[in-house]
Amino acid sequence: MSIATQELDLRFPIGKFDIANFPSRSENVETIAELPLKLRTAVDGLSDEQLDTPYRPDGWTLRQTVHHIADSHMNSIIRFKLALTEDEAPTIRPYYEDRWAELADSKLPIDISLSIIDGVHARWAELLRNMSDSNFAKEFVHPETGNWTLERALALYAWHSKHHTAHITGTRERKGW
Repeated sequence: MSIATQELDLRFPIGKFDIANFPSRSENVETIAELPLKLRTAVDGLSDEQLDTPYRPDGWTLRQTVHHIADSHMNSIIRFKLALTEDEAPTIRPYYEDRWAELADSKLPIDISLSIIDGVHARWAELLRNMSDSNFAKEFVHPETGNWTLERALALYAWHSKHHTAHITGTRERKGW
């Protein structure tokens, strides 16, 4: 396997997002509900040195990955709530996740973001479990990628949850931690 192929595999340990791989709404909702526990299990017992290890060459550290999940999923629940409450599909605000990962708060202990993830996911799962079919058909507009139904966004964030957890568990496996 070439170095480029190895890096690609490390970058996308469960493959790139494909909605066809996430067709079940109920399974996607459960993935959102289960992420806090799965993520805590993935990072359990890691030292600061281990948390400061990149999951791939030139990639984020495991610590940055945990903080990124909190940042990303806070943005996502807000996007869902905007789509659910606006009369027309709102245009959401993208952000530079790579730049956010370099800010000082991405060097804090991961327990801070794990607590955020606990709260966001408890609320998000409750919201999702109480949405109707017509709610899942509501949309928001991403200025770079166009219209997203909440059904498709749910599938994306189920993938995102598994994707980043796999960055951590894959690093642990490769390193023998």
